[in-house]
Amino acid sequence: MTVLAMPSPDPTPALAGLARRHGAVTTADRLLAVRRWLDDDLAALDAALAAVGADGHGLGWQAARYLLVRPGKRLRPLAVMLAARLGGRPFDEAVRGAAIAAELAHAATLLHDDVLDQADVRRGLPAARVVFGNHASVLGGDHLLVQALRHVHGESLREAFLDVLDALVQAEVAQLERRGRFEPDRGSWLATARGKTSSLFRFCLWGGGWLGGLDADRLATLAALGDALGLAFQLIDDVLDLEGDPEVTGKAVGADLRDGKLTWPLILATERDAELATLLGRAAAGEPIAGLRIAERVRATGALDDARADALRHAEAGRRLLVGLPAGPARDGLALWMEALARRCA
Repeated sequence: MTVLAMPSPDPTPALAGLARRHGAVTTADRLLAVRRWLDDDLAALDAALAAVGADGHGLGWQAARYLLVRPGKRLRPLAVMLAARLGGRPFDEAVRGAAIAAELAHAATLLHDDVLDQADVRRGLPAARVVFGNHASVLGGDHLLVQALRHVHGESLREAFLDVLDALVQAEVAQLERRGRFEPDRGSWLATARGKTSSLFRFCLWGGGWLGGLDADRLATLAALGDALGLAFQLIDDVLDLEGDPEVTGKAVGADLRDGKLTWPLILATERDAELATLLGRAAAGEPIAGLRIAERVRATGALDDARADALRHAEAGRRLLVGLPAGPARDGLALWMEALARRCA
């Protein structure tokens, strides 16, 4: 197998760039300071992820490596690092293992999701399924899940990780079962968002804190923080699906809309525009309807603005939870992370 060189993940500069785009220069500079504090940890993570599948063979591993060498922001491993350091634990083998497992699980879901959604673009490039085929993309995701499990140390942490994988699968099944019809339901959206997005953030923060030896109350706070963080991220992703810049998001505008996925702005919009619900039902059933026309109607209801406000509410709830965590550089790093997220929501 041809092994591609892996670029540095460099997650905090990505967040700093986000902060600068929203006019928060001070926040951006502080984020870069946090990044410098974690330089050695991030370099170790980079090296470990570069080794995943390096000796693998076959199209499955090629598809997996194709995604891994174009990393995202590495937010999930960063959450593990910071949460562990809340308890004073360095980036040792167990913490590194949990961070790697989180990133591999996330990458695996992307490979699988692109097949289920028939997506053509991921992280600004043709999706792995386009380059290597659907079968290879599925097998690549399977490879990464196996590797993820091998990196989780300790029975309690492994059980928590298995619960996350179960939540991810159950949420994807529920989403698949709704395909072909549009049934706006807030409860269904919330269950899917918590299963597909929040569950892994909860594991990262709770798991890092558990490895750091934090007490039960602080672990519960970290779990709640993960839930708030995941919901805020999902809400913003839903908004960006309708009005994001593909150069920034790395995927086509309206991808979720075309796939008939239940997103928060669509739910809000159809509660205000009954005819739009009928239109989306026809689109979900396969009738060709211009996505731009639907996006304009959603925007006219104010649903995109309200979805951003809901995302900001969850981000602010997460920031308030930080006061219950040990003071120090790790909490400051989480606070800056939440601040950057809040600016993304605004």
